[in-house]
Amino acid sequence: MLLAALSTAVLGTLLGVLITGAPGWQRVKQSFFRVDLGRKALPAILDGLWLNLRLFVVCATCAVALGLLIAVLRTLRGPVFFPVRALATGYTYTLRGLPLIITIYLFAYGVPGLRLQGTPSVTVLGGAAITITYGAYIAEVLRGGIESVHPSQMAAARSLGLNYRRAMRHVVLPQAVRRAAPPLLNDVVSMQKDVGLISLAGPVDAIRAAQISQAGSYNFTPYIVAGVLFVLLALPLIGITDWVTLRAARRQNAGT
Repeated sequence: MLLAALSTAVLGTLLGVLITGAPGWQRVKQSFFRVDLGRKALPAILDGLWLNLRLFVVCATCAVALGLLIAVLRTLRGPVFFPVRALATGYTYTLRGLPLIITIYLFAYGVPGLRLQGTPSVTVLGGAAITITYGAYIAEVLRGGIESVHPSQMAAARSLGLNYRRAMRHVVLPQAVRRAAPPLLNDVVSMQKDVGLISLAGPVDAIRAAQISQAGSYNFTPYIVAGVLFVLLALPLIGITDWVTLRAARRQNAGT
């Protein structure tokens, strides 16, 4: 323990000396690490971060539900379900290949351009773009979890009198979600930071607030403040992800 702390301190000191000793350090410090400008921009960035937090909770919930639905549709068997499987496959292939920025632009600017009655706000449309994009990733994670469950589990459930829906709900899905939890949580962590892309649609979130402050001061410190807040917001979820991953590894090792 002492050796680990000592080596960490030495490495940190070396990195600090390397960075602060660089010829352009003073210029970088003035451009990115102005404490006075950071303190001035903090209240507006915190107000914007509240929007990011609410958006993250809604998008994460909807993306998991959507991903679960698509995963189940992709695992349906039989020729009669081929069109459903094809649509679900096309959705996952398209949304995983399409950059999230383009999806946000299509939803935030393309949908209002149709001039339909009842068109939601750009915040809702941007959130929908994030949801359907991450829903495709989550669908593949959950599909992998479902297909990792041995077919004998479904066969045993059906032999006990359960229909396909109840067998999937009570037998297969609990095992699949438990196995897919680590990569699933990693996708949720990625979403937590990508909700900052909602600023591309126009709402004043933490990133947009930092951009407004930067435009007035011609200094990048507000972006650093927003970045630090996003990291602090993600730390609890990252810790939970690491704990779940470690627990899953221990369970697997204990079973082998």
